[in-house]
Amino acid sequence: MPDNHDVIVLGSGSTAFAAALRACALGARVLMVEKSVLGGTCINWGCIPSKTLIHAAQVYQNARRAARLGFGAAPGAPDFAGLAAHKDGVVRHLRQVRYLDVLRQVPGLTLVRGTGRFVDSRTVEVEGQTFSSERILIATGGVPRIPNIPGVEEAECLTSRSALLLRRLPASLVIIGGGVIALELGQMYHRFGTRVTVIEHGPRVLGPIEAETALALQEALRAEGMEIMVDATVCAVRREGNERLMEAEIGGHRKTLRAEELLLAVGTAPASSGIGLEKAGVEVDGKGCVRVDDQMRTTVPGIWAAGDVIGGMMIATVGAREGIVAVEDMLNPGCGCRMDYLLAPMAIFTDPEVAAVGYGEEEARRAGFDAVTNTMPVAAIPKAHVTGNTAGVIKMVADRTTGRLLGVHLACHLGADLINEAALAVRCRMTVAELASALHVYPSMSEGLRLCAQGFSRDISKLSCCAE
Repeated sequence: MPDNHDVIVLGSGSTAFAAALRACALGARVLMVEKSVLGGTCINWGCIPSKTLIHAAQVYQNARRAARLGFGAAPGAPDFAGLAAHKDGVVRHLRQVRYLDVLRQVPGLTLVRGTGRFVDSRTVEVEGQTFSSERILIATGGVPRIPNIPGVEEAECLTSRSALLLRRLPASLVIIGGGVIALELGQMYHRFGTRVTVIEHGPRVLGPIEAETALALQEALRAEGMEIMVDATVCAVRREGNERLMEAEIGGHRKTLRAEELLLAVGTAPASSGIGLEKAGVEVDGKGCVRVDDQMRTTVPGIWAAGDVIGGMMIATVGAREGIVAVEDMLNPGCGCRMDYLLAPMAIFTDPEVAAVGYGEEEARRAGFDAVTNTMPVAAIPKAHVTGNTAGVIKMVADRTTGRLLGVHLACHLGADLINEAALAVRCRMTVAELASALHVYPSMSEGLRLCAQGFSRDISKLSCCAE
C-alpha cells in the first residue's frame, strides 16, 4: 500500500483545490484524486466559459446600442466559431496558470488520476491502488440534473455543459427551467441572435430569489425579446428530424413548441454516486447530497464534504470557503471554524445582474427579526440614466428596532460589483442610517445603496443630486 497521506481530497475543482492548498500551507501531505480535467466545473464547464461568452454577448449588445446612438452601422452577425475558440483559449490559459502550474509549485501536493472510491471510512481505491488517511474530504462537485421527462434521453438535449461546447449558433432554443443557468445562457444566446424560449414550472423565474428582484429581471428579459412562459408543465420531448419538439401544459392549454435545440437547465445534481459512500457509511439526503454540519463534517468521523456535492449554495467562492473550513476543522481541532452562509454574496450574470447577501424578507422574520424593507427602482439612481441602464430594483431588509441592515437584494447594472459593498455592510452589522450617511461617488451605480438606505426614513424623490 502507498504511503499514507495526512489528507485525501476527492476532486480537483475550486473547492478541492482551495482545501488542498490550505492543508499544504498548514504542513499537511495531501493526495488529490481527479478522474477528469483538472480544475473541475468552474474553470472547464461553468463560470469561466459561460462568463467569457456572456461578456462577449454584452459587448455585442453594446455595439448595437452604440449604433443607435449614432456611432456607425450596427455590427453584423457574430462569428460564433471564433467566439467559441476564444472561450476555449481563456479556459486553457486559466487552467494552466491557476491549476496546473500551481500544482507543480506546491510541495506536499500529489495528484492521482482516476475515480476515487471508498473501500471503507479510511481507505480510497483509485485505479487499483489504495490510499489511506485519517482525514478525507469529499469535493467531487456536481453534474447537470436530468429531469424525468418522457423522451428526454432520445431527444439528445443540451445540458449546461454541452451548451457551452457548441460551435454554431442554433436558430432557436427552448430552455426547460427558469433558474440561473437558464437565464444566463438564454440571454447570451438571445443576444447572439438565437430565438429563445424559457419554460418555467413555477409562477416566475428564479424561485429562491426575492420576488422583487426576480420579477424585475423577468420583465427586463421579456422587454429585450426573450419569451418566458411560467406555470408550465413539460409533458414530453422528442426529436423530429433536425428539430426538438416539446409538449407542455401552459395556462391550462396543451402546446407544442419546436426548436433546433432544447436545453435542460433544471439544476445541478451532486456527483455522489459510484464513489462508495455506502461502504464508508456516509449519509446522503433524498437528492444524493452528502449531509454535513456547519463545520463540513459528514456523519462519519474523519470524513468531511464541501462544494456542490453537499447541495448548498452552489457558488465557486462558497465551495472554496467550505473546503477551507473543512481543512481547518481537520488540522486545527477546536478552532471553531464554521460556515456562515448569510455573509456570502451571490450574483447572477444576466443583464441586469441579480445579486444578494444576507437575509431575505421572510427569512428574517422566521429568524425572529421585526423585519422592515425598502425597495427602490434603479431608475432613481442618476448614473443609471447616464448609462441608459435603468432596469431593475434594489431591496433592503432591516431590523425595525435596531435599524441593523440584514440583507440586500438587487437587480441592476453592475449588481455583481455593488453586492460586495453590501456584503461588507451586512458583515459589519451596519445600520441603514449609517449606510445612508456614508458618502459615495457621484454619479455612480453604488450610490444606489445609499439612496435605498435613505429611503427607509426619507422620500428620495424629493432629494436633489448629492443631497445629504
